[in-house]
Amino acid sequence: MLSQEVKDIVNATLPAVKAHAVDITGVFYPLMFERYPQVKAYFNQAHQAQGTQRQALANAVVAYASNLDRLEVLGDAVSLIVQKHTSLEILPEHYPIVGECLLAAIKEVLGDAATDEIIDAWGQTYQQLADILIGAEETIYKANEEKSGGWRGGREFVLARKEVESDVITSFYFEPKDGGAVADFNAGQYTCIVLNIDGQVVRRNYSLSNVPGQPYYRLSVKREAGGVVSNYLHDKLQLGHSIELAAPVGDFVLADHNRPLVLLTAGVGITPAISMLEPALRSGRSVQFIHAAINSASHAFKAYVDDLAERFENLSVSYCYSAPLPGDRCDVEGFVDTEVLQGLIPNPALVDFYFLGPKPFMQLSLNAASALGVPADRVRYEFFGPLQELEPVEAADA
Repeated sequence: MLSQEVKDIVNATLPAVKAHAVDITGVFYPLMFERYPQVKAYFNQAHQAQGTQRQALANAVVAYASNLDRLEVLGDAVSLIVQKHTSLEILPEHYPIVGECLLAAIKEVLGDAATDEIIDAWGQTYQQLADILIGAEETIYKANEEKSGGWRGGREFVLARKEVESDVITSFYFEPKDGGAVADFNAGQYTCIVLNIDGQVVRRNYSLSNVPGQPYYRLSVKREAGGVVSNYLHDKLQLGHSIELAAPVGDFVLADHNRPLVLLTAGVGITPAISMLEPALRSGRSVQFIHAAINSASHAFKAYVDDLAERFENLSVSYCYSAPLPGDRCDVEGFVDTEVLQGLIPNPALVDFYFLGPKPFMQLSLNAASALGVPADRVRYEFFGPLQELEPVEAADA
């Protein structure tokens, strides 16, 4: 428990830290990678280059320090961090490394204004957060280990099958190398794949795209231009090759309700929705599946979804193509927006609204949900990478 004196110091210096938060995290990451190069494998270097990782950490530090007396308001954000950390196998011994380098970055950016007393107060504040995260992460590690077919840390899997889903997305079917069972997971969760590429260990999170209860895990991966891992998987990983997977985690899962469900996706954002779709239909709830793609060539899982639509009367399907090819058939041409969704969703105030895709699509989807009157507590989404900010905006500004 932090003393009132420590809280007062943090509150007094928070405006300065907030004003320089991005500068601090900009110093923090290079410093940490220089002092502790072994931790570099835990970070996506593309996110580092884009600056999204720095911004996400800056936002998290400021949000935590701003709510020291009401940490309960950070529940969802803390849960997201804990899920990401457990997928990457972040351990208690990693926290002192982060603390040391974060305090050093604060000192470097704020200079003489960051006295020993101030650095000590921020150090105690960081340690409180570290203790919260370590405890929550251990709970997940233990639960995953105790599941039937579960494990802790990495486990070797073998590529058993590889299927092309579109001109940019391929599915990879992994089975345990030890021949044992795989732990069940909740539809919508993800796993972390660990690879050694050209002598460097890299980690990436990918959604599980198969229905739970299968003897394998399926990852459906989009080939990204310049993507180190996605291109390796598409071009180099062959049947019989081994990789390492972490136990499935994530809280972007279906809520247990009978309300009508809208699954709105774009591009490779379809992958967790594909995992959710059949379980939702079998529960008996009404499901509206809306997917946006460039055209039929980039549209993954169409045959699977169309087959479900034939078999389940409680499924309604709509496709939107922004640049259809000659002969393409779709329900909407152009981009999904509030007007399009208003025409597709008859009673938006009554639905659970799940969406996933590129950030501009997600910003538009959140804005549409707000404009259409979907209750905020029924709106669910998740970022593939670092947590970013989405804010409802007026339709005129969308």
